[in-house]
Amino acid sequence: MIMHIPRKRPEPWEVRKHGAGPKWLTPFIAFEWMWEWVAFVLSNWSFLEVLEYLGSFSVLIAVIFYFSEAGDRIKQRHYEAWQVINTAQGKGGSGGRIEALQELNDDKVPLVGVDASSAFLQGLNLRGANLMRSDFSSADLRGSDFTSVDFTHSNLRSANLRNSALDRAKFVQADLRSADLAGSSLVDADFTGAILDDCDLRSADLKNVQWQHLGSLKRANVAAVRNAPDGFVKWALANGAVDQPDAEQ
Repeated sequence: MIMHIPRKRPEPWEVRKHGAGPKWLTPFIAFEWMWEWVAFVLSNWSFLEVLEYLGSFSVLIAVIFYFSEAGDRIKQRHYEAWQVINTAQGKGGSGGRIEALQELNDDKVPLVGVDASSAFLQGLNLRGANLMRSDFSSADLRGSDFTSVDFTHSNLRSANLRNSALDRAKFVQADLRSADLAGSSLVDADFTGAILDDCDLRSADLKNVQWQHLGSLKRANVAAVRNAPDGFVKWALANGAVDQPDAEQ
């Protein structure tokens, strides 16, 4: 902000000239005296003060428009993220989908029905996401964080979820056939109605999993599962699961 300081009227040149000292200083004193008059005139020009107020007002208007359009900018960002995801459907690689999915989830946008099949998405973080009816079949999701995610009715067939965080995830009626869950944490996960045929569960943490109404786990490998609920391993082996520590999918 410009500070308006009242300026004293400069002395007449005759008075200033007599106090200039040596004659060789006169041009310099004259130059300074001229600019004193310019400053004096401008300091009393109301138009400049009006311009300053208009400048401040324009800044205020810009700030108001910036915040009023915040919603549109968010919508545009979400639209671009969905474009990235939808354009890459069915393709390998990431294609920017990791950032797009995480951005949408951070903004609490439901990811219901998202198709990321065959994608390379290692290290994906979608904690708490709504992924009902999503398709992650054959996707590489190793080391991802799906804590508290809702995978109800989702297709995770042949998905690689090794060493992922899946605590409190809901796999209700999900298709996990041939999925790789080796070493993953599945604490409190809900497998009601889920199909785990040919699934690799070796060394997975199954503490408090809801398995009583599990759909099927034929040929699922339950070797060295950790913290399995009482009766789970016995029931699994009796219903077609296998215990093969060195088996390859």
